[in-house]
Amino acid sequence: MVTLNGTLEIDDFKHVLFEKQSIQINENVLETVEKSFEFLKTFSQNKIIYGVNTGFGPMAQYKIEDSERQKLQYNLIRSHASGTGNPIPPLYVKAAMLARLNTLCLGYSGVHKSVVELMVQLINKDITPVIYEHGGVGASGDLVQLAHLALVLIGEGEVIYKDKRHPTEEVFKMENLKPISIELREGLALMNGTSVMTGIGIVNTIYTRQLLNWTITASSAINEIVKAYDDHLSFELNQTKKHKGQRDIAELMRAHLKDSSLIKKREHHLYNDVQDVFIFEDKVQEYYSLRCVPQILGPVLDTLNQVETILIEEANSANDNPIVDVKNKNVYHGGNFHGDYVSLEMDKLKLVVTKTSMLAERQLNYLLNPSLNNILPPFVNLGKLGLNFGMQGVQFTATSTTAENQMLSNPMYVHSIPNNNDNQDIVSMGTNAALITKKVIENTYEVLAIELITIVQAIEYLDVKEAVSSKTRATYDAIREIVPIFKEDVVMYPYVNAVKAFLMNQQG
Repeated sequence: MVTLNGTLEIDDFKHVLFEKQSIQINENVLETVEKSFEFLKTFSQNKIIYGVNTGFGPMAQYKIEDSERQKLQYNLIRSHASGTGNPIPPLYVKAAMLARLNTLCLGYSGVHKSVVELMVQLINKDITPVIYEHGGVGASGDLVQLAHLALVLIGEGEVIYKDKRHPTEEVFKMENLKPISIELREGLALMNGTSVMTGIGIVNTIYTRQLLNWTITASSAINEIVKAYDDHLSFELNQTKKHKGQRDIAELMRAHLKDSSLIKKREHHLYNDVQDVFIFEDKVQEYYSLRCVPQILGPVLDTLNQVETILIEEANSANDNPIVDVKNKNVYHGGNFHGDYVSLEMDKLKLVVTKTSMLAERQLNYLLNPSLNNILPPFVNLGKLGLNFGMQGVQFTATSTTAENQMLSNPMYVHSIPNNNDNQDIVSMGTNAALITKKVIENTYEVLAIELITIVQAIEYLDVKEAVSSKTRATYDAIREIVPIFKEDVVMYPYVNAVKAFLMNQQG
């Protein structure tokens, strides 16, 4: 059980999203929410408060009569539930719901307690709103996407329940749920925030962390099976660089290879009895995709750590407008809904994930090209050369997918387009950035799946499964459970998809 007390961590998202743990709200949090609501209710009686007794955006110049305040909130929700494109997968929607619930629980939004109570029930019952990819510009928050969440909370729209799409009203009746009470600004408070981009972004970081772990595994295994020298991973060499990420990657690779009998030490081969040798049969140094892994993946790790920090800060922030400050007995108008922090971090994350896919593609190419590795048949073909094709066909998939990543890694952060009658004259496009990053991550898992299948085939050809490290052997066994040894050509796409799913589902 995860208890919401005002602070969420990455692990809390993991517990709820991947382990299906339920959530509960701390009693003090409920008290805070109620105090915020009661304060706003009293404070707004003789004042102009945006979104309580005014229109929205450029229409804020129009005063709303007290008798029409509730209708104002319903109108906002219904008019902005205008998303299009593909539905966002329920896992990411659930993450967005958790992020939105958490910010409402901080007590800066002035919502009725029925909002947080119903959201808890929806999350615990695994009922997720149908929210579409297209619609958010990420400045007044994720207005369009969050409108679809708000639509469900008022008992309208559609939800995913038990893996099927249903009208919200139907599921509410089945589960005996009641729509929220619209009292003051529940519509605006639900919609005016960064929670969709943040939720998607946090799931992106979770999948990237796992992706990085598998990339370290693949990179270590390749160094091992080609009997590379180990000094490029040494503590001494990597300690001469000040970057923590590089040092950490090298340490993880050393740990992976500690019981390998294949990795070589330079002092055993090139530092003794070489006076009369003029041409060395073995490479003196490996190609960069093998030798420079700490320097390539180090920035990935450092960036991921920074992205996690910013995303969790956002999830634990008040990110709507206006901000209800009970302590100072005031309401402040501003722009905490602006998603530039998330947008920039998503662009940074997709850049380093794209580089990760490029590393995997180059390592794959190294294994497939006998002119480079000098120990494996073309395309790691275990069958008859010329008649069989081995991994030849699936390399095209890895190459094209990596190329797509390179195109998608262009930034969204600087692609602002003014809209909303120029009220929103500079926007973040944060949800677009998060969704594109999601695509880049999924693509990279495909490339890595192909690379790991190839590594396992190479281990099979070289007959070194008893000599590799215990960590490489564990990976070999896991992939072999999914992909059988093949000499004759087989249809590859089911195996690639199965390995991809396996890699993504192994949450640490």
